[in-house]
Amino acid sequence: MPWPRPWRPARANPVVLLSASTALAFFAASVLLALVPGPDNVFVLLHAAAHGARAGLLVVLGLCSGLLFHTAAVALGLAALLATSSAAFTFLKILGAAYLLWLAWLSWRAAAGLQDTETPPPLGAPQTYLRGVLMNISNPKVALFFLAFLPQFVEPAGGPVALQILQLGGVFMLATLLTFGAIALLAGRFGQLLLHSPHAQVRLNRLASVVFAGLALRLVLGA
Repeated sequence: MPWPRPWRPARANPVVLLSASTALAFFAASVLLALVPGPDNVFVLLHAAAHGARAGLLVVLGLCSGLLFHTAAVALGLAALLATSSAAFTFLKILGAAYLLWLAWLSWRAAAGLQDTETPPPLGAPQTYLRGVLMNISNPKVALFFLAFLPQFVEPAGGPVALQILQLGGVFMLATLLTFGAIALLAGRFGQLLLHSPHAQVRLNRLASVVFAGLALRLVLGA
């Protein structure tokens, strides 16, 4: 009669990490994509120029927080559902366009209310951060972009796909934080020059209003 084997604890599954080559390639691609003019980096640029680098960085943090939502959506398959449901996609597009139009109205109203001796009223940190979050999660194209972009860097032999997607999302957020953060700092520096020119502040706010309205139109038309 064979002796019973001694009990041994089950071996924990090894932590799945992206290979260095995959992580670097994905990071480089993410930085290049973050530099392409689009709603998010334009939003950061205008907001930092109008309200300072600190406000721009808070918006960047909000946008990166929104990317957490889109990364989780891809990992859980929610983005695939969005891609196959025209009603859900249309609803989110309308919601995102409505938010952009609201920002356009706020910018135009702030511009009209400025006097020669006034400066733009500062926004609270929670409000500024929330703007970035809403700007990101209300754009369904980000979810569809993640659905098409992230799986291209998944390694078949690299372990669970969902875990790899989460890691890729983290790399993308790092690239976005660094790239958009640099944009916010540069735009905030430029915006300091506007503090001595109320008329320039008015023009910048009106430019922001027109850009937000244009982005809303682009989102609805699907351009």
